[in-house]
Amino acid sequence: MEDFIPKLPLASMIDDFVSWLTSNLSGLFQFISVILRGVVDGIEWILILPPPILLILIIGFLAWKTSKWRMALFSVVGLLLIWNLGYWDHMIQTLALVLTAVVVTIVIGIPIGIWASQNTLVRQIVTPILDLMQTMPAFVYLIPAIFFFNIGVVPGVFASVIFAMPPTIRLTILGIQQVPSDLIEATNAFGSTTKQRLLKVQLPLAMPTIMAGINQSIMLALSMVVIAAMVGAPGLGTEVYRAVTQIQTGVGFEAGLAIVIIAIILDRITQNIGKKKQGGTH
Repeated sequence: MEDFIPKLPLASMIDDFVSWLTSNLSGLFQFISVILRGVVDGIEWILILPPPILLILIIGFLAWKTSKWRMALFSVVGLLLIWNLGYWDHMIQTLALVLTAVVVTIVIGIPIGIWASQNTLVRQIVTPILDLMQTMPAFVYLIPAIFFFNIGVVPGVFASVIFAMPPTIRLTILGIQQVPSDLIEATNAFGSTTKQRLLKVQLPLAMPTIMAGINQSIMLALSMVVIAAMVGAPGLGTEVYRAVTQIQTGVGFEAGLAIVIIAIILDRITQNIGKKKQGGTH
């Protein structure tokens, strides 16, 4: 093939583009880095402020309010196990990273989803970008992240946001588009503006679907913690990565089990929040 058609210099073009971004937008990346680092540190400070047993009871109460008592019991027992195994501080660091990534995903993803749901051209542009974000191997995101933000928790957050954002955008679009057309016609008949229709009808009815997207984004962000550890992000992922490199099966299982417990707790709580909102819309 190369004998007939010269190979496109795609790799060098991407390298040049990343170098240009790094050289010309270093101030912006530094500003973003400071903001993300501040959010991570703030969430970590809030989570580490109460004694572990108090935070465990708070999370157990939240699980009980949103789910059944079995989920509350699992949350308390699971978090006590993490504390007993000595991974409490690592768990806090992981939660801070994941929650920061999810906050950024919500702040950016939901407005983009709303915009795309109201504008066909925007939706046509956003859809292939989301396809690329979802299908590109997660490791690839770490390369420009290191160039932009150096080593540490910030490139981990950046890569997690890129990897986790598509479900929030897609399900925001889907939720708004699935609002029954007769309701839209009724709001138009009563003379509602686009803003009134969006805020009072479309978003409330789409909220269960949007919450499902946020739930998926949380799970994807949590799945990135081990990969983020490769660029210096602290937390449970670091313990798993160290166990893999040193072939420590027991330590890897313990840290992996802690990640599984956190994933189940976050998944069930956010799922049931979405179900309660769905129940409230009827």
